[in-house]
Amino acid sequence: MKKYLAEMVGTMVLTLLGCGTAVSLNCGSDTASVVGTAIAFGLAVVAMAYTIGGISGCHINPAITLGCLISKRISGKDAGMYMIFQVIGAVIGAAILFALTSNDMALAGGTTTGANSTGDHGVVVGLIAEIVLTCIFVLVVLGTTDAKKGAGNFAGLAIGLSLILIHLVGIHYTGTSVNPARSIGPALFEGGQALNDLWVFIVGPFVGAAIAAGIWKMIGGEENA
Repeated sequence: MKKYLAEMVGTMVLTLLGCGTAVSLNCGSDTASVVGTAIAFGLAVVAMAYTIGGISGCHINPAITLGCLISKRISGKDAGMYMIFQVIGAVIGAAILFALTSNDMALAGGTTTGANSTGDHGVVVGLIAEIVLTCIFVLVVLGTTDAKKGAGNFAGLAIGLSLILIHLVGIHYTGTSVNPARSIGPALFEGGQALNDLWVFIVGPFVGAAIAAGIWKMIGGEENA
């Protein structure tokens, strides 16, 4: 049970701090806000990796959990429980953020939860972005955490830095999700277009994760050692 609770806490922190930064900086209004938001998400992952990594592996992302399941690094039962608690954590994080920002007049007219949206780019572009970026992110996770070929204690840092890069690219198109839980939580409170677009940020990351698992099996499997 401790590992499930760790995933809940980790995802809550990621959602609150990452999306909270996006809201506070009015992400997308200028270059500095985009960079700041990207750094916030990356640092949140690094912080949680070294906090709960030894307890649950610090997936804090259903897409990563799916990649690990396909790669046979986690059981089906644990994968299902991880995803449930990740979503619960994201909802808690979004609820806290909503409580902090919903009556803040300085944020009037903008998102108060950091919810994802395909915006003016459309569903197709958003879906492609989420598939490709999640694939890259999960591939980094699978590679750096591999028991024999991984980066050891530096895995958390490498994963966090890669998430910064992914946000720098993806924020313009979707706000960057690459994490279904991180999208579900804020969308429940944002409503409207965020809920209409939510399927993109569930399907896209899961497809990207499955592709990443397949790629890692080809290039990192024992048969290619």
